[in-house]
Amino acid sequence: MKQRSYKRCFATILAATLSLSSILSLSGCSGSSENVEARDLLANLKSSNIQSQSDVELQSDTQPQSDIQSPSDVSRSGEDAVMDFSVRLFQEKMEAGTNTLLSPLSVMYALSMTANGAANETLSQMEAVLGLPVQELNEYLSAYQNSLISEPKSRLQLADAIWFRDSKDFQVRQEFLQAVADHYDASIFQAPFDEQTLKDINAWVNEKTEEKIPRILSEIDGDAVMYLINALSFDAEWADPYTEYNCYEDVFTCEDGTDTDAVFMRSQEHQYLEDEHAAGFLKYYYNQNYAFAALLPKEGMTVEEYVSTLTGETLKNLLEQKQDVPVNAALPKFETESSTELSDVLQKLGMTDLFSMTDADLSGVGTSSNGPIYASKVIHKTFLALDEQGTKAAAASAVALESGAAMPDPQEPKEVILNRPFLYLVIDCSEELPLFIGVANRV
Repeated sequence: MKQRSYKRCFATILAATLSLSSILSLSGCSGSSENVEARDLLANLKSSNIQSQSDVELQSDTQPQSDIQSPSDVSRSGEDAVMDFSVRLFQEKMEAGTNTLLSPLSVMYALSMTANGAANETLSQMEAVLGLPVQELNEYLSAYQNSLISEPKSRLQLADAIWFRDSKDFQVRQEFLQAVADHYDASIFQAPFDEQTLKDINAWVNEKTEEKIPRILSEIDGDAVMYLINALSFDAEWADPYTEYNCYEDVFTCEDGTDTDAVFMRSQEHQYLEDEHAAGFLKYYYNQNYAFAALLPKEGMTVEEYVSTLTGETLKNLLEQKQDVPVNAALPKFETESSTELSDVLQKLGMTDLFSMTDADLSGVGTSSNGPIYASKVIHKTFLALDEQGTKAAAASAVALESGAAMPDPQEPKEVILNRPFLYLVIDCSEELPLFIGVANRV
């Protein structure tokens, strides 16, 4: 992070592909990631009234999934908020002619946790952009995390941690930590924020992303006081993996008319997607807990033009109204990663005070003898690899705050060949939520 003259920094980082068993939990468990030397400052802070992830995993092994609390039991509007935020964030960040990949859910977790320390107009703006009051966001995201379906061949996991500087100049509010503990089951680490802390944080992120995101910080700013970390992992095999027989070489035509050699994977899928401007399909991962959704704009419309027509409601309806129709599909193998900064995008969406040194009110996070706390940037990193066996994906985001299937009836198959730019999503089928959303302009 670039050195600044202001006196305090608070950051929220999201890392992906996390092994939850290696995290030190606020609920009283002990242990930490290998090589991390920071100490657990709040080992005695207990999560209250919120079921821990380990409890949910235990229930998953001993009782039917239907007995686990669903996020919809907490707030049906939570699904709409996530979908709406996902579409608006992606529309603002998408760049013509380039590959774009975001994990809006990851960003939402980071901002929602941060919102627990916001007040007054800063909080109002954050709630407006995120789509729900912070308490409802807490309850929905907590319930969602606790209801995740995760198994060896189809895995999605979330976890949280807070790192903050051991300094008499910064006093963190217990109420803030309690809220994060209650709803996000976060681990708390206190550290000197020296070179060893930098190594520890990067090693933690590298480990939890299975080396997909080896480094989130290049340095710890002298003004930094906190990093609030949420980890999201996705690793799944296809329900029907491709074989060598299913693969063939062809060309992918980019938006500018240039052709790129690509390896395509052909299959017949049975969930057809269609709206006024695009056609596509769902391809399920193992046990159909999650799916890959692809949407190809109709001839004469660019993928950017298509994305601009979407709203959270229309995208949700499109996914929910999938048709049991056979689809002769072809999907290119590809791998993509990106690193982007989202503060400008979030300000365009209406979250302006958070990034203002004079207007931000993050007094709920803590107090500083050196001035108020505000957000300087939101860094977001993503990775996705798609091949014959399945998909692996990772996301990392950093918010920096500174002070100063049923079988179909026989029908004529549809055809969707993804040999030109297309929109894609990795979705949670139980809630119809996008875990990742991207545009493939090149493969």
